[in-house]
Amino acid sequence: MRLLVVCLLAVALLSGSAPARAGDLANFNTAVETASAHSRAAIGYLRTGNTDLAGIEIDRLRRAWQKLTARFAGHPPDAFEGNPLYQNLFTSVSARLAAADMMLSAKRPQAARQALDGMQNDLHALRQASGIVVLADCVADANKTMNALMTFDKKDLDWSKPQTRYGIIGQATVYGHTLDRCESLAGDAVRKNPDFRRLVDGIRNSLAFIPQAVAKRDTGLLHRMLIELRAFDNLLAFNYG
Repeated sequence: MRLLVVCLLAVALLSGSAPARAGDLANFNTAVETASAHSRAAIGYLRTGNTDLAGIEIDRLRRAWQKLTARFAGHPPDAFEGNPLYQNLFTSVSARLAAADMMLSAKRPQAARQALDGMQNDLHALRQASGIVVLADCVADANKTMNALMTFDKKDLDWSKPQTRYGIIGQATVYGHTLDRCESLAGDAVRKNPDFRRLVDGIRNSLAFIPQAVAKRDTGLLHRMLIELRAFDNLLAFNYG
């Protein structure tokens, strides 16, 4: 009887500890996303030259990062166990935030953007090293695929070459598959969000015209669809990357 009680207690402890560990990672990812949202907003304002609003978002980013640091710097989620990038992350991001402030004060918005981009790269490298993928990582992959697809946006496109036709269809297909993966990684709340739906559905609608443009060898139609896709992709990266 005593053995049975011990076994039941062990099972209860084990079953109770697993969600806590998973929750640590989920809470960490949520805190990172909160900070990243401010980073993306700041980058967007820096891109358009609105340094005042960029400064406000950088301040919000710093406060969000301070909260994240206080909670997680000394208590890494189990998923990052043994990952040497974890402890380095807090030092590197703090340094990048200081650099962004300095560059903004020096009226060098491009350099401030680079500092914030570096923060996003640090977070991506950390997750990649631990085999963790979140929506932001998938959106970054989609952005890279879109860059490759945009190389076919040329007025003098040579339709006679099979590598042109197959290359366009191939890259568009990869982008579509990546978009499917991003949607699967998004939580229910994000998937149902009207803004997310507008972007994802808009991308799919534009992608549907790519085979038609290739079949007709219609450079004008291809150009219009690629411009639409680039716009949607930029908004996807701005909001979720």
